[in-house]
Amino acid sequence: MSRTNGIATICVVNYKTLDLTRLCLRSIRKYTRGPYEMVVVDNNSQDESLEYLKSLPWIRLMERKDPTNDSSGGYAHAAALDWALQECRTEFFVSLHSDTVVHRERWLDLLLEPFRDEPKMACVGGGKVELEETWRVWLKKATDYKTFFRKLFRVPDPLGRYRYYNRTVCCAYRTEILKKENLSFLMDRDKGLTVGQKLYFELEDRGYKTVRIPDRVLKQYVFHLAHATQVVNQKQYNLQRRTIKKIQKRIKAIMESELIRSILSEDSLDC
Repeated sequence: MSRTNGIATICVVNYKTLDLTRLCLRSIRKYTRGPYEMVVVDNNSQDESLEYLKSLPWIRLMERKDPTNDSSGGYAHAAALDWALQECRTEFFVSLHSDTVVHRERWLDLLLEPFRDEPKMACVGGGKVELEETWRVWLKKATDYKTFFRKLFRVPDPLGRYRYYNRTVCCAYRTEILKKENLSFLMDRDKGLTVGQKLYFELEDRGYKTVRIPDRVLKQYVFHLAHATQVVNQKQYNLQRRTIKKIQKRIKAIMESELIRSILSEDSLDC
């Protein structure tokens, strides 16, 4: 099948996150202009979130059955992205986490613009895009003594654990390059690298161009409820109580905001 140039496949992976996935998908539909294909890969949720996805006529639903019975966590997420990428027939492949929310138009243009007239451009994205006050981000950096001493004593990092990479939270890739280079979102998971991390390193190391959009810019278009998926399914993840309470508080505040209430009130976005 021939590839459709200039069009993006937007991929969201769902695992038992009905409210978050509904918000994510509705926000995409509300604020995305231009042609695109919406793909959702369900990781064997077997719950009401899957039933909701089946009711949406405007998405392409792919139901992933994992013979290892590992439907949660990084492995399942990466495997789902790989499957969607394998089936992708558009020029660009865009990954969004189900706890990412679009809140402004032209977010997709922001991701795809750097690809124009740059055939070697392979990846455009940002970091965690966490919904956190600027002063907290700077304070965290200023008191990050582990990073300070690691740089001071030039601790080797052969695997690239501390190396920057564009995260799959909100990231665009050129489909043809990923397929030609036989790259996978699962690469080196057994060495402690997260979803898409080794893939990004390989792109840079093989001479392809990448663009890092600063979080302060990307947050003007999307925001990320970091770890929200884990909190919703907290029995399957090892999170500290303090972290759970912090994220639950953040989710509650977001869900009660005027912006989110407006998006969730538009049932027509499902049709």
